[in-house]
Amino acid sequence: MDSLLTVRETADFLKISVGTIYRLTERGLLPRIKKSFGIRINREDLEEWLEQDKSHDVLKNPLTSPSQIHIDKIEGGQDAMPKGKTKRLNCGCGYVYILTTKDGYPRFYHDYKNAEGKRIQESDRLATNWNEAIENLFKKVQREREKKYGFERKSENVGFRDFAKIYLEDYMRTVRRNFRPDVYRLQNLCGHFKNMDLRTITPLMIERFRKLRLKAGNAKTTCNRYLQLLKRMLNVAIDEGYLEKNPAQKVKLYSEKDNLKERILTEEEEPKLLDASSEHLKSILTVALNTGLRRGELLNLKWNQIDFKARMLRVEKTKSGKMRHIPINDVLFNELSRLKSENGQNSYIFFNPETGKPYLDMKTGFKGACRRAGIKGLRFHDLRHTFATRLIQAGVDIVTVQNLLGHHSVTVTQRYTHSNDEQKRKAVELLNKNPEERTEKREKLLNIVTQEIQSKLIH
Repeated sequence: MDSLLTVRETADFLKISVGTIYRLTERGLLPRIKKSFGIRINREDLEEWLEQDKSHDVLKNPLTSPSQIHIDKIEGGQDAMPKGKTKRLNCGCGYVYILTTKDGYPRFYHDYKNAEGKRIQESDRLATNWNEAIENLFKKVQREREKKYGFERKSENVGFRDFAKIYLEDYMRTVRRNFRPDVYRLQNLCGHFKNMDLRTITPLMIERFRKLRLKAGNAKTTCNRYLQLLKRMLNVAIDEGYLEKNPAQKVKLYSEKDNLKERILTEEEEPKLLDASSEHLKSILTVALNTGLRRGELLNLKWNQIDFKARMLRVEKTKSGKMRHIPINDVLFNELSRLKSENGQNSYIFFNPETGKPYLDMKTGFKGACRRAGIKGLRFHDLRHTFATRLIQAGVDIVTVQNLLGHHSVTVTQRYTHSNDEQKRKAVELLNKNPEERTEKREKLLNIVTQEIQSKLIH
């Protein structure tokens, strides 16, 4: 305890004001130990901190000088902000770096030492930018220092429902762009776990909850969304000191490979569906079939996203967060021109005439049109599948289809490369037992397929 300094003693030692010490500790630049009787600074940590930055620029202007965070060199003599995949920052007490996952997502990582001096390298799944990643690193290092000198903060008892309110207000509404679907799931989670202490939740309890959701009629994909929400929430609880381990991490997600639906709108069904639709729904369907836009992207489409001169459509507020551009073909150009001349005074392309605001959904109208057209098992999202499948069948390369759909990875786009039943039937017909007939039929089929591809490309 003799090695612990008060704020006043630390200020005298560094020959700066007490207010500067508080600002340094609040920013995480100066190692501290927080206890009920006040802040203490370990002399050894203080000397080590001074050795790490002998220039002491942080003492000159602690509010503006970032001398404790500087770019570190990585392998190959490159800087920490290279054009490649790795970026690494030295924060004095550890490192923050960023890597790109196999799916193309950037993810932040921490590299620091725990209370036992063991090197820890772990991902920061909560950080969305560099500032958040650095702040989370400071929190982790601070907890390890408190643990090292016997001042470890004991986590408070918090109930599931109580923390769910904190998670909803302070995290979901501020960090997540589309949080509304998770609000309903969070209510069901609170109804099951009630206000149970977070530390008493076990993987078996989570498995029981999933079993109840399956009995209630939820699909495995829906159960996976519940589990992913629960994992994110408990990770935030760990970061805030309410938990040490996430019990949901040991629960594996259900496989969703068998749930991938391959329903597309056939060329014979398309005119029937359009004829059975109202005028505004027919326009929406036409744009959807020629752009592959998601429902939310389509309903929120504005005229300032359409460039008639360049014949280009700009998609904003996408699921991936990246803007993309889709060329406008003749069918789409004629439809958009007609809509512009009729309803171009509104900023939105598709809007409710009574409110002037975009439609929130179109389930009732779309289901009614499918029923009148005699089409079964078709969802609105299948129009996006139809757009992609038709491009693949017309010979468009998969990378181009990926860019048009806005997928992060080609792996997601590959689900549209399946063959339809007619193509499969023609393929097995090639296996005729008669060699001469098989050769003749193969040549006919090749000529037919070549003509079909050429006609589609011309169209």
